[in-house]
Amino acid sequence: MATVSHSAAASHVGRIRSNNQDSGYSGQHLFLVADGMGGHAGGDVASAIATKRIIEADRDYQSPQDAEFALQAALIAANSLLAETVYEHTELTGMGTTVSALVVLNDEVAIAHIGDSRIYLLREGELSQITIDHTFVQRLVDSGRITEQEAMVHPRRSVLMRVLGDVEAAPEIDTSILATFAGDRWLICSDGLSGVVSNASIAAALSSGLDPQGVADRLVKESLDGGAPDNVTIVVVDIGAPDERVDTPVVVGSASAPLAFGEEPGRSRALRMSSLRLHPVRETHFEPDSQDYLTELIEEDARRARRRKATWLAGVILLIVALVGGGVLGYQWTQTRYYVGVEGSTVAIFRGVQQDLGPISLHSVYEETPLQVTDLRVYDRQQVEQTISASSLDEARLVIERLTKAKNE
Repeated sequence: MATVSHSAAASHVGRIRSNNQDSGYSGQHLFLVADGMGGHAGGDVASAIATKRIIEADRDYQSPQDAEFALQAALIAANSLLAETVYEHTELTGMGTTVSALVVLNDEVAIAHIGDSRIYLLREGELSQITIDHTFVQRLVDSGRITEQEAMVHPRRSVLMRVLGDVEAAPEIDTSILATFAGDRWLICSDGLSGVVSNASIAAALSSGLDPQGVADRLVKESLDGGAPDNVTIVVVDIGAPDERVDTPVVVGSASAPLAFGEEPGRSRALRMSSLRLHPVRETHFEPDSQDYLTELIEEDARRARRRKATWLAGVILLIVALVGGGVLGYQWTQTRYYVGVEGSTVAIFRGVQQDLGPISLHSVYEETPLQVTDLRVYDRQQVEQTISASSLDEARLVIERLTKAKNE
């Protein structure tokens, strides 16, 4: 039997953001990352509220199915709590959060996921992405409209299709149960890591032999080295023998600060905002409904078709220009060449080369001479019939003089 042996969590505001809208939790059985979003300071509030509510599910369960159900119920409860908070505090309208969470129960894990935070598994040196991003570009990838490489740089790669918040009363949450073995290393992270650090670098860090805290700190540093345009939060979980566990639960990010609730006249469970400071931040996420998604999908398809057509047309034009330009330059070069040959019964000077390019002749008579081919010596006649090349017009005229002089001797 295997279970959690060691775990760790780390969170950093990054190099651009003014506040940390991520939250992370490394507990006894439960581990999660929540990445908040909101037009005002709602991101940090959303991830903190959701994390504090879901943490209540950190306990032992009779079966992984019970853990899976409890996780899903905790996320739905967190969603309702966020909607209630927005109702009481309209300045937080539009706030929401992703959640990627897992519960380890002996040699199985129960997973719940919504949004674009991710869960990875390193097993025997091989890294696998366990969750699927609930993003607009991921749907474009799944439908074959763009590639994984195009998704990495897509201008709308941060657009979320599913989150916890005041959008839906019963959001669709992905859940699953997977086997886990001693030696497995699980990683939960916000897109502040996965959007900056490559899978190869993530795999290298997880395989480095460092303990979970060392891995988490290394990955945070790599994100900062990559510019860290967003908050980055990381939870690392090692699976080992049941009697090895020595870690205590830890909360990081916005959920590590106190959120005070209390009763106010005319309001239920009103949120005291005095402990929170509002920071206007640039909006990076939103969640279109299904109709908006279909409209966006059609528009994205049309944009891609136009881009492909424009790229193809530009390529054809460049090819034509290159061919025409090369042809013009090539023809101009041929017209700097001369040779002596036969024109009818006389010897003539030709300009160009003795070749044709399809219907285009690359040579023409430049100058006729009174010298008759039959008057030439046998050897000179054979040379003229086979043509005598000249590098210039003057050299061609010297050939004519030589032939004339040889005829008269």
